[in-house]
Amino acid sequence: MLRVVVILKGMQVSQITPVLLALLGLATPQVAASQGGNRYRVNVDNAWFYQDVAGRRIARLARGAVLTGGATRNDWIQVTLDGWIFATSVGRSDRPDFDLLVTRAPNENLRAAPAGPLVAELSQGFGLKRAPPDSSGRWVHAVREGWVQRSALSPIADVVSTRTADTSRASDSQAVRTPGPSPQAPTPIDSTRAQPVRMTTLYRAPDGPEAGTLTTDTPLRVLSRNGEWTRVQFEGWVKGGDLAAPAGVQVGVTAAELRAEPQRYAGQVLRWNLEFIAIQKADELRPDIPTGATYVLARGPLPERGFVYVVVPDTKLPAFRALTPLVTMTITARVRNGRSRYLGNPVVDLISLEGGVTP
Repeated sequence: MLRVVVILKGMQVSQITPVLLALLGLATPQVAASQGGNRYRVNVDNAWFYQDVAGRRIARLARGAVLTGGATRNDWIQVTLDGWIFATSVGRSDRPDFDLLVTRAPNENLRAAPAGPLVAELSQGFGLKRAPPDSSGRWVHAVREGWVQRSALSPIADVVSTRTADTSRASDSQAVRTPGPSPQAPTPIDSTRAQPVRMTTLYRAPDGPEAGTLTTDTPLRVLSRNGEWTRVQFEGWVKGGDLAAPAGVQVGVTAAELRAEPQRYAGQVLRWNLEFIAIQKADELRPDIPTGATYVLARGPLPERGFVYVVVPDTKLPAFRALTPLVTMTITARVRNGRSRYLGNPVVDLISLEGGVTP
């Protein structure tokens, strides 16, 4: 997770103001939106978008993404992915049920608006239908229906209009009301919480170079103020492949180099992209790994197709159990043996798993 501290020009953020619940007792709500238009927010990391109920997983959803819900079936909710994708990353579909197919390998991002918040990661071959407005420069607007487990979604409350109750037409039975509970104390206001009121430019310093753009739904924490400028902080995620490796971590070392000079690379820290295959237990054919220890069988580093053994501590196994076979994962690991005794495959000890994505 990335924590960012930036500068915003004044009058571009609005503090979140609570609405007193007591006011709702004086108003009568009108009819809310129909069930078919419910909106939901993805509330977990690595949530999946399914082709059908308990069917094939076809896309990974971003935490915080907003989806429109429809039908429900037991623990499942039918939702619509609605977003924007690079026009150069899609092509015409040869399938009658879709207009477009994702052509970029291994995946491409679907965003809520052009260059907006991430909605989902779509794998190559993912089908989409065009939606109005159809395009915006380099971006194409598209949708796709599917299913998501109910536990991965939180409903977003609808904002409905209200009208003042007409007490002159109330019946006698309505006129006599049971006293309600005494009003609670107002919710404390956190003056450090804010969010932009429009698309807002970030600056590295007051009147300094631009650092990016924030959307209106980005939560911010106010750190300080100086005249028309506000220093803010926010947290977010970036793809591990877009970050430079830390000092001391080697990138680009091949498995062939390890096999050729195993002593030279022993103890070195590497960052590799691997293809996950399975979680296994060490046996007598792998004397470089303690018998019974857990390791991950993988191919790579990509594009190499040889096998690699990644020794994984028990505390980090849940992250690998969540992966599906043949996904691409990025790891940082320390070389235990560049060429195993019997099979000649590199053996490394996991330091961290940076990510696994659907191919």
